[in-house]
Amino acid sequence: MTVTATPRVAPAERITVRCVDSDVHPMPRRGELAPYLPEPWRSKYFGSHPVGEQIYYDAPDYAHSYAMRVDAFPPDGEFACSDPEFAFKQLIMEAGSDIAILEPTHAESRLSEATHAFCQGVNSWLAENWLDAKNNWHERWRGSVCVAIEEPELAAAEIHKWAQHPYMAQVLIKAEPRPSWGDPMYDPIWTAATDEDITVSCHLSRGYYETLPIPPVGFPSYNHDFMVTYSLLAANQVMSLIFDGVFDRFPTLRIVFVEHAFTWILPLMWRMDAIYEARKGWMDIKRKPSEYVKDHIKFTTQPLDYPDDKTELTRAFEWMECDKILLYSSDYPHWTFDDPRWLVKHLPEHARENIMFRNGIGTYKLPDTVPALEGQVRVF
Repeated sequence: MTVTATPRVAPAERITVRCVDSDVHPMPRRGELAPYLPEPWRSKYFGSHPVGEQIYYDAPDYAHSYAMRVDAFPPDGEFACSDPEFAFKQLIMEAGSDIAILEPTHAESRLSEATHAFCQGVNSWLAENWLDAKNNWHERWRGSVCVAIEEPELAAAEIHKWAQHPYMAQVLIKAEPRPSWGDPMYDPIWTAATDEDITVSCHLSRGYYETLPIPPVGFPSYNHDFMVTYSLLAANQVMSLIFDGVFDRFPTLRIVFVEHAFTWILPLMWRMDAIYEARKGWMDIKRKPSEYVKDHIKFTTQPLDYPDDKTELTRAFEWMECDKILLYSSDYPHWTFDDPRWLVKHLPEHARENIMFRNGIGTYKLPDTVPALEGQVRVF
């Protein structure tokens, strides 16, 4: 008997985008990524190198669910967020996100060429397994062009290769490699991103021990101080971007810090502006540092640092002009998942639309409508 499957197509009716999720983590099924990795790296490096000692990760129930939502593992037993259809059901239909930015997570390798090879494989895998007509018929998924920032010329070539893909929304880099981003060695990446008019996002990473971010006093000991360290790492990259003149050299560059928290940016802006006022005669930058932040940099809402006194967070939101610099993110499928219906209630009312969808549409150059889906939960 011959069975003919009718491909699903997007409905003609469209609805207004009211929720853009800036941080969703797709994963390959077992064995699915290997064919996409270029040789000789597939056989001689990734196929033969055991995982090195990684920093201790003490998320709740890590031994059983790998820091994922326990209900996010699909029925076939594969890893959380490895099934586009199951993720679509939980994140789009049930939670109410209208567009989700997919950010495959990968570790830094000791060899920068290996990191580049892995990124090449991930980009091809994502395009064929999440952004294809079969799995993105609903037009909800948007991808990330993963690049190895340690290899600027190779990264720039990868950006040019994928930036015009209709569903690639951003470039994804890591913040750990040295030197800091203000160094001219990275200019090929910023040039490619601005030439293609595509946003550059940075997501925290875990790799081999010596590839983790190193505070001035040395390596952290546990996951909790390691996670705080990422905010300090992002703060240093913000300062480098501004004081080393990256935004003056590339006035249309857009940067997003994903999962680096954000409440720290307020005192950092105050401090940078104070130093600027005292020493601007010796500086080459053209504006106050806080103006560069508000015009060029965005931060995702997850993780949301939530003090016991909610009014303190409300004041911080107002002082940092959160409506200009924040993007909603869920961190699906991790255990730290922030449901958009919960998060929106904790935002200042005047800033809710900007944070939940307007900033996302502008930052990633997204459409403001998507195909209507019967039964989808709406956040607003």
